Amino acid sequence: MLRMAPKVSMEHYDPKTIEERRAVAGECETALQYGVRTYIDEMDDHVNKTYAAWPTRLYLVGLDGKIVYGGGLGPYDFKPSKLKATIEEYLKQLSTS
Repeated sequence: MLRMAPKVSMEHYDPKTIEERRAVAGECETALQYGVRTYIDEMDDHVNKTYAAWPTRLYLVGLDGKIVYGGGLGPYDFKPSKLKATIEEYLKQLSTS
């Protein structure tokens, strides 16, 4: 399977410390300019293992820490429009409660 990734992600080695991981994430955030906040996993990759980050998945975690939306496995069930609709509905519910 051909794995498509932005060039910037291929220019970095696998970080060995949390500081290196933060630096690489910061460089990618700046270069890619996605416009969303970037979070990184701890060095034990707990979040990656828990949420099955590969293949790509989209999640919305509510303010209470519970999953509001868990998208399907990418690339075929990668539906940003469903996440967007869920975010809009979630924000609407927050503003009325």
